[in-house]
Amino acid sequence: MMRIALLLVAALCLKAAEPVDSIWSAKYVVTMDAERRVIDDGAVAVRGERIVAVGKRAEIERLYKPRRRLARPQSLIAPGLINTHTHAPMSLFRGLAGDLRLEEWLEKYIFPAERKNVDAEFVKWGTRLACLEMALSGTTTYTDMYYFEEVVAAETKRAGLRGVLGQTVIGFPAPDAATPRDALARAERFIAQYRNDPLIVPAVAPHAIYTTPDDALKASRALANRYGVPMLIHLSETKRENADSLAKRKMTPTAVLDSLGALNGRTLGAHGIWLDGNDLRILKERGTGLAHCPSSNSKLASGVARVPRILAMGIPMGLGTDGFAGSNDDANLFEEMDLAAKLQKVTNLDPELLPATQALAMATITGARALGLDKEIGSLEAGKRADMITVMVNAPNAIPMYHVMAQMVYALKGADVNDVMVNGREIVRDRRMLTLDSVEIGRKVSENQARISESLRH
Repeated sequence: MMRIALLLVAALCLKAAEPVDSIWSAKYVVTMDAERRVIDDGAVAVRGERIVAVGKRAEIERLYKPRRRLARPQSLIAPGLINTHTHAPMSLFRGLAGDLRLEEWLEKYIFPAERKNVDAEFVKWGTRLACLEMALSGTTTYTDMYYFEEVVAAETKRAGLRGVLGQTVIGFPAPDAATPRDALARAERFIAQYRNDPLIVPAVAPHAIYTTPDDALKASRALANRYGVPMLIHLSETKRENADSLAKRKMTPTAVLDSLGALNGRTLGAHGIWLDGNDLRILKERGTGLAHCPSSNSKLASGVARVPRILAMGIPMGLGTDGFAGSNDDANLFEEMDLAAKLQKVTNLDPELLPATQALAMATITGARALGLDKEIGSLEAGKRADMITVMVNAPNAIPMYHVMAQMVYALKGADVNDVMVNGREIVRDRRMLTLDSVEIGRKVSENQARISESLRH
């Protein structure tokens, strides 16, 4: 009888070992779930595009039988980082103009450089470079606003990243559209092409209230709502933007958008530095998400957003890197987490503001919530998309480790990222990009640099 009982137990154990595609295990698993659990000696099981289970390594390995294993005993596993505001193709303009205010930077340098250089080929290689940089530093989802967004989407899929990608609508001739009407038509074609894609969330992206006519803002909102996609827009980025709006319209930019009905739907506003109390009440009521870009806001001297108050009101605010051409010079979310926390502490003379756990949440689950994607990404939980990274914790800058989340925000770097999975597909292994040719990208970047430099001489 004892032998029969043992055989039955063994049979049950064998039956319980469900097949999965992969199990990743590590010294720690940082879940970013509702309890913000950090699991020592943990593991994540993945089947297809989704996470099947998260827990102690021994338990996961008892319950699941993987086709592939990735054991990282000197690393942690975390959700892939979410960049809520970029202009990815502008990586080819990296460092083109710096130490300037936003208006001078845009009007004297960036807009002229774009008119002379931006075409589909420029966008292709700029996006590849940006995707390479983002993936290698742990970003798995990014939000983009630029031109030729169908090219951005194709290259994002090639890289294996997830993107919320907005076709720009602007009130003057752009590289891919002569008029706002042309841009809206292009946006609609783009949305129709990618609306059911597993990696791409298409969006419409009116640039800002000061560059996009009111009728185009209304049309952008209507287009986004018609297809159930987000609208992306720059919002209250500078003191001048707010002052001009108040002088001309007697309303803040947020109030202008609300008066036009432009916030009646899924919206992400980038920057949000100069939002007043009434603006925040409007955004809370409309369910608008925000993107905080601390490096860009600092370098352009645009100001410091009131992040603690925004988050305390329940307005979801993620982190963004912004563009590469002088407003920020990289796309490294580890830097943004660190700076976001420290800016709040020093400007408010309060070291308890924006603690590490909250800063890390902005780069993961809160950023996902700002994009309306928190049911799918942003934390390591069963049923969610398998977007995750491993980060080495044995480098000199990583030891000793007493508090895992604080270490992620204040000590670990993008260069410590070792492996990256997006939608169940491994795209970085041992710091090597598996989906893009870094040598080819480097060669094409050099060619583009020479062409851009020549164009700016004339």
